Amino acid sequence: MAASDKNCCVSLTRCFFDYSTPKTLVIRSKTVGAINRLCQALVIAYIIGYVCVWKKGYQDTDTVISSVTTKVKGIALTNTSDLGTRIWDVADYIIPPQEENSFFVLTNLNITPNQTQSHCPENPGPESSCSSDQDCKKGFRNGRLSGVRTGRCVHFSERIKTCEVLAWCPLEKYDEPPDPPMLAEAENFTVLIKNSVRYPKFNFSRRNILPHINSTYLTKCVFSRDTDPDCPIFSLRDIVAEAGEDFQAMAVHGGVMGVQIRWDCDLDMPANWCVPRYTFRRLDNKDPENNVAPGYNFRFAKYYKSSNGEEIRTLIKGYGIRFDIMVFGKVSLSSGSVHTKLAKLEKRHLYRERKYSYVDDFQLVSFFSFQFFFKHMLLLYTICPKFCSHPSNVSFEIRGFKQEYSKYCHIFYLHLQLNYLLL
Repeated sequence: MAASDKNCCVSLTRCFFDYSTPKTLVIRSKTVGAINRLCQALVIAYIIGYVCVWKKGYQDTDTVISSVTTKVKGIALTNTSDLGTRIWDVADYIIPPQEENSFFVLTNLNITPNQTQSHCPENPGPESSCSSDQDCKKGFRNGRLSGVRTGRCVHFSERIKTCEVLAWCPLEKYDEPPDPPMLAEAENFTVLIKNSVRYPKFNFSRRNILPHINSTYLTKCVFSRDTDPDCPIFSLRDIVAEAGEDFQAMAVHGGVMGVQIRWDCDLDMPANWCVPRYTFRRLDNKDPENNVAPGYNFRFAKYYKSSNGEEIRTLIKGYGIRFDIMVFGKVSLSSGSVHTKLAKLEKRHLYRERKYSYVDDFQLVSFFSFQFFFKHMLLLYTICPKFCSHPSNVSFEIRGFKQEYSKYCHIFYLHLQLNYLLL
């Protein structure tokens, strides 16, 4: 027992202080060498071309944090029977004055002037038509009516009778918007988009008013991909045109446009290479086969009082284009540097002799042939141990030939084991 424990301790000690290193077998074969170099070339091409160049796998990345503000400028002139001659400036057509990452420009409108809270007949329709007061329930109201029913059935016209309602009268008429649009000159309006981005992981900030842009340049530049690609001032007509739409056609019913700003920056490159890229597209669904409720519109009113103190309002159903500004981006920076140092190897000829073994084509074929023969003979001995366990005259038949096997079996097996250890 003590001897066994001692042997175990010796084995553990040797194992702990042993050092293992692989020995390299160099095969001098044109075929094997060509296949090896081809595989290496494919791996190198994948790593350099796809991982490093295309995917930039050596870089760390961060996503963008963005803020956007806008300022629209422009003046339009209209002349209508309801409003007469009127000048429209920013305070009139930008509703509301500020939105988060978007702005709305009024391009068309239906006006119902001089409304007061009073009694008037409901607009004709399936739910409002009547023939007597019994058809008009007093106090009845729902979302489709313009007001609260008074219980009376009155004449809307000489031939049509509808239920009377308490509402803002006269009621709004459900007419189609004017075509061409009232504020057709809105296509000449311009918008200044100020965008600031930050990448907190790398403490890097940037804005779309680039360092080389000054106040003088901003007063006269308008974005153009050919002449002024860095200008942050955009013509509304150009934004819509770049999306493949016609401003005048879109202005009739309104719509939604997207202004996309993309920041893809490589911080391994100079900072002035980090510039925004602008793209434009229409966001609302424009389907000629399904044109129910097209465009973008809403209602708002302007209130004032008459000389006798009565509250009066002008109801406006406004049509226009909403511009949504969407900022995307990713910044990348090398996560570390790789340093390589070459050192001279002393006694390299001795190291090469011990580290490498060389095999040519003929030796390679002989080696594999011997391995094949050795494995099959070892398998035969394992399967048929009885032929070696009895030293008497035992014979067996291999492929029809009888041979005296028992006397040579132990010697051949020891020879196989010796060759196996030498390999």
